[in-house]
Amino acid sequence: MRLGVAPVSALAGRCGSVAAGLLLDRLAGEPPAEAHPVAWFGRLMEWLEERIWADSRPRGIAYTAMGVAVGILAGRLMRSVTAAVAFTAAGRELRRFAAGVGEAAAGGDLERARSELPVLVGRDPSALDASGVAAAAIESVAENSVDAVIAPAFWAVVAGAPGAIAYRAINTMDAMVGHRNDRYRRFGWAAARLDDIANYLPARVFAALVAAVVPERAREVLATVRRDAPAHPSPNAGVAEAAVAGALGRELGGPLRYGATAADRPVWGTGPRPGPADVPAAVDIAEKVERVLLVVLGIAWLSGARRGRY
Repeated sequence: MRLGVAPVSALAGRCGSVAAGLLLDRLAGEPPAEAHPVAWFGRLMEWLEERIWADSRPRGIAYTAMGVAVGILAGRLMRSVTAAVAFTAAGRELRRFAAGVGEAAAGGDLERARSELPVLVGRDPSALDASGVAAAAIESVAENSVDAVIAPAFWAVVAGAPGAIAYRAINTMDAMVGHRNDRYRRFGWAAARLDDIANYLPARVFAALVAAVVPERAREVLATVRRDAPAHPSPNAGVAEAAVAGALGRELGGPLRYGATAADRPVWGTGPRPGPADVPAAVDIAEKVERVLLVVLGIAWLSGARRGRY
């Protein structure tokens, strides 16, 4: 199956549909889990994993290829770029959950903040203090703004509805099996590497937009990305998190724990560790990034429409 990448002259026409999809997500948010196509896809891939799992890369490659094929087929059947982006974007919910965690931590209700944090991150929140909760929420806003806003829009512009839904399939498979543990180190390798490829350009677009929305700190944003992002275990999350660290003037990263597994991560950014008051600032940056993206898409669409009239 081909994604059907359009010539440059057709990309501008898609930009209006992509912008409409992002606006629809902003207005309506995500559908209930039981009615969400991404949840349906997740259940399908769980069923498939139960039947083909083996501790081998070839089985994982087959699993990943089938998931991508399902995504492309679903996009071809859906046909609507606007609907595809609305179903695959989740910026509104991401920012809402992060803001809720920040509010709880700022109000001194660390128990509630910790209980809500697993919606955003996979790390163990049980021992996090207010600063640790804030850092986790900010890092999630940065990384997931790529996954939930920039990348679906990017791939929808490049390859229409099949591109957006195939991207979400890749990202979902990475979340399900792209882990460096005994079960998934080989089986999840293909999904994890494909997710790295799919997010490579969107992560760097996000960093550029962060610099654009905080022009007074643009130099620090770009310097932090160049200096600190390579130390992150993810080639893309490091770029997004370093960009937001530079924008806030805060230090992110450092040791964390996933269940029984400790990860001694380096830090990125300079300045004090974040506090709960920094979470709304990060949410505001993510909000401004999406607004600028909408403006860019709108300008591209209007430019294409004007050219078509002459």
